[in-house]
Amino acid sequence: MNERQNTRDAAPLNAINGQVAEALVGEVWPSAQPGEEAVLYGHVELEPRDPVEVRSLQTFRLMYTVGRYGLDDTGAIRIVFRAMGDGQALQTTNPSAPNYVTASSSSGVPLTVEYRSRGASARPRWKSLTVNVTGGYLREGDVITVVFGDTSGGSPGMRVQTIAEAAFEFKVLADVCAVGQFIPIPNTPTVDIVPGAPVQWKAVLPSLRRPGETFRLGLKAEDKWGNPTDRASGQFRLACTLPVNGLPSELTYPLGEKSVVFEDLSVSQPGILRIQVLQAESGDVVAESHPLVVREGVYGGYWGDMHGQSGESIGITTSRQYFDFARNKSFLDATGHQANDFQVNNAFWNYLNELTAEYHEAGKFVTLPGYEWSGNTAVGGDRNVYFRTEGRQIHRSSHALLTDRSDINTDAPNANRLFEMLADEDCVIYAHVGGRYADIGYAHDPRLETAMEIHSAWGTFEWLLTDGFELGHRSGVVCNSDGHKGRPGASYPGAATFGAYGGLTCFYAKELTRDGLFECLRRRHHYGTTGTRMHMEVRASFTGSATLFDQDPKAFPGTASSSVNEVMMGDIVQTDDDTLTLSLEVIAQAPIERIEIRNGKEVLKTLRPYGTGDLGERLRVLWSGAEYRGRGRTTEWKGRARFLGATIQRMDKINIWNHERLVEQQGSDTVQFDTITTGNYGGFDVWLDNGDGARLDLVSNHGSIDMALGDIGLEDVVMEAGGLERRIKVFRLPHDNPVREMTESLEIPLKPVGDNPIWVSVYTEDGFQAWSSPIFVYRQEG
Repeated sequence: MNERQNTRDAAPLNAINGQVAEALVGEVWPSAQPGEEAVLYGHVELEPRDPVEVRSLQTFRLMYTVGRYGLDDTGAIRIVFRAMGDGQALQTTNPSAPNYVTASSSSGVPLTVEYRSRGASARPRWKSLTVNVTGGYLREGDVITVVFGDTSGGSPGMRVQTIAEAAFEFKVLADVCAVGQFIPIPNTPTVDIVPGAPVQWKAVLPSLRRPGETFRLGLKAEDKWGNPTDRASGQFRLACTLPVNGLPSELTYPLGEKSVVFEDLSVSQPGILRIQVLQAESGDVVAESHPLVVREGVYGGYWGDMHGQSGESIGITTSRQYFDFARNKSFLDATGHQANDFQVNNAFWNYLNELTAEYHEAGKFVTLPGYEWSGNTAVGGDRNVYFRTEGRQIHRSSHALLTDRSDINTDAPNANRLFEMLADEDCVIYAHVGGRYADIGYAHDPRLETAMEIHSAWGTFEWLLTDGFELGHRSGVVCNSDGHKGRPGASYPGAATFGAYGGLTCFYAKELTRDGLFECLRRRHHYGTTGTRMHMEVRASFTGSATLFDQDPKAFPGTASSSVNEVMMGDIVQTDDDTLTLSLEVIAQAPIERIEIRNGKEVLKTLRPYGTGDLGERLRVLWSGAEYRGRGRTTEWKGRARFLGATIQRMDKINIWNHERLVEQQGSDTVQFDTITTGNYGGFDVWLDNGDGARLDLVSNHGSIDMALGDIGLEDVVMEAGGLERRIKVFRLPHDNPVREMTESLEIPLKPVGDNPIWVSVYTEDGFQAWSSPIFVYRQEG
């Protein structure tokens, strides 16, 4: 066997019961150790080991038995946890509060306990509990018992994370010689964290297919925190708006499965397919699918989440589980895995390439091999690299967590150098905002970098695209999860600092292949959403002459061109016309709240499916924005909205993903809130019973609004709050809005010189947003 085959066969042997294989993790431990064998430093046991439910309260006893070296005075053990787990922070000071932790030694030697969420342990295990020996020492065979969620003083227990994970690790390190160097103990105890009870069903379709073209219907039940759960079952009927070849009219959803997929379906006639899932006996609708448009055309619409990580880097779960989730739990057409490069050792790079080759199936499920170039913002910031084929050289930003330095000469220490080293590669690059953000003014190569990721679980970042307009860039829009919880395509933020549901990209491609996706990306024929799968089509037509370029003529002088009278999203076109006619079609799962037509940063026109005469006694209150562009962008929103002289009949939350954050009705006229945004938006709707002279009295930590309810109408009332587009806005909606489909055609004026990036943003009433890639229309003087 060759070396690559050996790597593939060896790695899964260590990934027992879903535990991440240690050989694949870029993780650095001290190079100097007390002896040859870490097993001599002691061993660990954990009880109980039974599976526990997400976000439940538990008590665990971890027993560390001291090894041959003993454990010296001022020595310590340290239990470390993955950074992206969102279990509540441990504490050692309040015996009656949740997450109380104690430690004791069998010999009675005093111990002290300290928890730190960051700073004591290295990535990817930032969270650490350190148990220090004070006033004595421990011999071989002595035992330290650590109780997580100690209930003896009234604590209800330790609250575990919201993410289902096989083999949640209690990784133990020991500083047996009291030198400040912590060495991992070989046996790492684990416990399975399993999904909760089902609270919602999801039926998932693609959004655009041609008559006779095959597609899938996915059905699953999710728990409160968005985990697909195996605790659901039932008898259901399927009601379809169009006949579907290969789809049964009834189904039995079996207990113990986390999803059911119907493969090789097709629709013979054009139309709009929506599928309702109904309880067989009662006829109650438990789920309705996204709309699927079936029509003749050059392109199909294929959905992908191309950006996320697993437990071999900073995330959770294994990379194999990551690809399985994308295909079989979120029902994507395409995916990619994007581990931080400085944590990707060569064994994992080989293994990732083998996984993308294994899961790739042209026409069914497309994978792209690649990685995240994770340079600091000062040298260009985060980029996603996607190759058309496996086996390509990874050019890292650094070897920050890699002890193998044999290929350090292949590194690209800044983004400009990365573009140079990839100039002859068959690849595409996205810029994105994660912990670091991309500086597209520092570096951008339009020959390779085709798109800007403007939404992910980190938040919404339209500025990453619009900054490029002023720099003359012509980039498309993509949205991905950048999820760290192993759930591509359905990436809920849970209870951690991630503030948004992960995004999705729809690729207009001629075929579901790597070639099809690469052609789509290089022509920017795609749009992104904050997680919904709506159909969106945007076209521009011209009355006079227009020239369509196959590639950006700024980057590819002499590129082929053709004379046209109509173009689609992402196209680059030159015209002498003063105006164009913009045609758009939006077909969504939820009612449409508004559509914005934009030229660059300017909103030219706002379209709504209702007018002033349709408005009712429903008000929408939204907060949005961020502190700044960097890691500490999270904005806290605390306050209350009081509707004086009115009674709240109903209140619905919008984009409040963390169920432990406060957005709650208080009394008959007040909503209190304590939540966050990270560039995205959240808020609530209230349906009111108004009296004469009713007023809105809104007070927040960033400002206030005091006005008559009668003065709130169709247009937004905006309270600017500084920061990075921080604001609160209030507006009125119809009592009910049934409109889920809009088709519009309107004339758009063009600026006389330079680029006109014409793009569209759609807002739906359930809190989702979508953006088309711009049509770049440029004009020249003379």
